[in-house]
Amino acid sequence: MSIGKLFGKVYENVTAEGAGFEGYCVVKTDEKTIFVKYSTPGDVLNIRLISKKNKVFFAEIISVVIPGPNRTEPFCSHFGVCGGCKWQQLNYQAQLYCKNQLVYDSFTRLGKIVCKEWQPIIGAQNNKYYRNKTEYTFSNRRWLLNSELNNETVQQKAAGFHISGRFDKVLDIDKCYLQDDFANKIRLFIKNYGIEKNLSFYDIKENKGFLRNIIIRNSTLAQWMIVLITGEDNETETLKLLEETEKKFPEISTIIYGVNTKTNDTIYDTNLVVYKGKGYIEEKLDEIIYRIRPKSFFQTNSEQTLKLYQKIREYADLNGNEIVYDLYCGTGSISLFIARNCSRVYGIESVPQAIEDANENASENKISNVDFFTGDMRFVFSNDFLLKTGKPDIIITDPPRAGMHPDVVSQILKAEATKIVYISCNPSTQARDISMLSEKYEVMKTCPVDMFPHTHHVENVTLLIKK
Repeated sequence: MSIGKLFGKVYENVTAEGAGFEGYCVVKTDEKTIFVKYSTPGDVLNIRLISKKNKVFFAEIISVVIPGPNRTEPFCSHFGVCGGCKWQQLNYQAQLYCKNQLVYDSFTRLGKIVCKEWQPIIGAQNNKYYRNKTEYTFSNRRWLLNSELNNETVQQKAAGFHISGRFDKVLDIDKCYLQDDFANKIRLFIKNYGIEKNLSFYDIKENKGFLRNIIIRNSTLAQWMIVLITGEDNETETLKLLEETEKKFPEISTIIYGVNTKTNDTIYDTNLVVYKGKGYIEEKLDEIIYRIRPKSFFQTNSEQTLKLYQKIREYADLNGNEIVYDLYCGTGSISLFIARNCSRVYGIESVPQAIEDANENASENKISNVDFFTGDMRFVFSNDFLLKTGKPDIIITDPPRAGMHPDVVSQILKAEATKIVYISCNPSTQARDISMLSEKYEVMKTCPVDMFPHTHHVENVTLLIKK
């Protein structure tokens, strides 16, 4: 049977097994293995084949015949249409179990890694309203629900998230459970103001329109930031909108705006203007205060970030005399968190803006035993670097999802630190890298941390000790 004829084929009364690839559950038939979105382990389903990618088949649920033991009712009205929070149908304790299993399978099956101690995942006390940053897009091309397709009176203007696979369509969000509900109120106010004043909403195909994006950030110190990005340079309308927003929400600590006429949404090369406040908000983790500016990277779950950093510090087990390398240090948040417990920290990061933030935060916290270096990790972390700074006692590495370049792994092996603490948001690439490091290191402990409830994503911390 050809691939084209397979699509649309229905399988009835099939059972979903454990969550695997990107959170999909697996259905095994006599013919093939099929990945099913929005399913839960133990579900008995009727499914329809919809696509194939790299020899992997995907199906959609027609109906749930018998719910699995951990299936629960999704709490968000946008579930299944919005691309986020894809595990709402799975109760939270089962989510944690699946994430634990994902790490275990990545290490044992992919990396063939022997770990002496598998520590249980650190779950989130708050699995709703946990993010400290959301980004919304304004659009004149709203994604219409099936019930709205033939309704010509439906409002086309939207403020929400891009539909997965449709760059030109935005799902209008009524209520999002990712960030404190105050963020919903801000977004809805600005959207409704734009509709009332007949302001143009961004047209992504034509690359024009006044209201384009809004970034909303907050901290556990009850500080709020909004960054309004317009697609047209109309300062008069911008200032009117911001004045009304400030009146409506005096709780907002700082308001910033900018104009982006490019064809992409990134603001890193956009000139930003401070309308109100200091242009940054602050977050506190233990005794460290971090200034967060509109372009700063900071972990999006502050409460779980504290737990993550405490686990890193526990694994490092510092006595005050160590030289620590912090590879892929970003804005230096881990470096600063551990600096007072060791002799010196050297951080390396490729993004110059991140290093500016790191140095500013070091200065504000009066931390003087940190040095930050900018450049490609492969070239900065060199033999000359080892000679200049002194060999590390401990290496902390927190690379991007793709993991570390083999040259970096090789250099870590040359450095011969006593301990390595490896943090990763992708257990499969982490397992690959640790497998290479196993030449000189044994894996003592690993502990997942749930930074992103209701998704399949997981952060994992692993301790390696030199043999």
